[in-house]
Amino acid sequence: GRGGVFGLGARPARVSITPRHQPQQAHPRPDAAPPAEPESEPSAVDQAPASTPVPESAPSVTEEPPAVASLEEVDEVIQLCVDFLQELLRHMGLKTRVRTRVEVTDPDEAPLYLLNIEGEDLSILIGRRGETLDAVQHLVRLYVNRHTHAWPRIEVDVENYKQRRARTLERLAINMADRAVREGRTVVLEAMPARERRLIHLALRDRDDVTTQSIGEGENRKVTIIPT
Repeated sequence: GRGGVFGLGARPARVSITPRHQPQQAHPRPDAAPPAEPESEPSAVDQAPASTPVPESAPSVTEEPPAVASLEEVDEVIQLCVDFLQELLRHMGLKTRVRTRVEVTDPDEAPLYLLNIEGEDLSILIGRRGETLDAVQHLVRLYVNRHTHAWPRIEVDVENYKQRRARTLERLAINMADRAVREGRTVVLEAMPARERRLIHLALRDRDDVTTQSIGEGENRKVTIIPT
């Protein structure tokens, strides 16, 4: 079972019983949520050529392929996201407002729901390396899934932090790549979460004078820029 967050998203526990003399996998109920797939441990070094960067992470919950949403479904997802965020932020004692935007780049693809939290002194929602913000986004996705039994594409931001951080990382990647080529040596960046390492790989994937690799384990995983 799940206790939820401040009473939201809670669900009762279920017990599966299997006879010992006939060991077999219990059949899940049709309305049960899909189980989470264990994440595999990354290797010490992931080769990432400039033209084909290595994907940095896999979602912690098995997500179904998105389907094209109707206007009613779009409105429902937006309302669920806003309701959950407002209740969560209220319990945290924060005075905020949530602005929503829906992007549809292809009529045959599912929309992307963008939620930007605005207010004063919201650094507590970002956390170290954006970890708190990632956790809030994960909770929103879980809450919406509990009500819609689908996995809409949802991105939560705080005062456009992710956009600003992405631009900063892109500039950092270009500057460090130029330095690696100029000095003829490998440049090692600071440890970053998977989402930010992926941005570095993407920023340099079209350059033919450098390649990128992710090295290390866990929170100490870093991107190296290697001149070719």
